[in-house]
Parts: sequence; C-alpha cells; structure tokens
Amino acid sequence: MSLIKRFRKIATVLMLVLFITTTTACSSAVQAKQPTTTLPTASRSADYSQIARGNTQAGQDFGGWVVQTARGMVKDAYVRDNNKLGVVISPEVRPNEVKPLAKSLAQGFRRNFPNQDLTVLMYAPDKKLILTAKYDTQTNQIEYK
Repeated sequence: MSLIKRFRKIATVLMLVLFITTTTACSSAVQAKQPTTTLPTASRSADYSQIARGNTQAGQDFGGWVVQTARGMVKDAYVRDNNKLGVVISPEVRPNEVKPLAKSLAQGFRRNFPNQDLTVLMYAPDKKLILTAKYDTQTNQIEYK
C-alpha cells in the first residue's frame, strides 16, 4: 500500500510539472513586459527607513544608534556622506540643553567618522533648523551657528 501511495505522489508531481511546462511553453498570451522602475509599496516604505537614517551603511548604523541611545531626547537622526548628522529633538529637550546635546553628538560623530570636518544640524520637533555645530579637524574646535 505504501508503494502505491508513493507511486501516485510521484506520478502526480510529474504530471503537474508536465502540465505547467506545456501550458507555459505553448501559450501565445504570454508576452515579455518592460521591467517596472517603481518598487512595490511595502518595499519602498521598508527601504525609506534605511535611506532616511543614512546614505551609507556606516551612516545608517550611526543614525540608528543615535536614536536608540538618546533616551527619548532625539526623535529622528540621519547621516549624509559620513560627515553631516541631522537630528530632530523631542519636545522634552529644553532650549538650554540643545547646545550641550549638539556637542555630545559631535564628539560621538567624530569618533565614528574621524579625520574629517563634521557638521551637526539640530532641528526642533517641527523640523525647523535651530542650531548648526561645525567641527573643524585642524583646530579641534566646534563652532556653533
């Protein structure tokens, strides 16, 4: 009995493969289409979060790390070209805490992306630029604007 069941399964699989191969090969309705350039919506939203954090893998990793370790002080962060960090602060951050936070972020940013001039852009919760901190590698100083 077991041998008969096994034979049936094998025969069914072979017939199914033969049927699919024959109908696909003989069908005149199948035509090649131009590849689409847009991604499906689910993929686009998944890719957006990666692009939003950074345009390099190191940038993505650092942007994610900033958001995770900021303990609610940072709502969002991104890194561009491994020398520009943008940070959206949360409403809980007081105005007198913005500059020290920018300095701390610049120091961490410098450790992860050494030997280059760096810029930290601090944005309010409404995403308006409120402070720019520029780190100069030659002088080892941070200039605030």
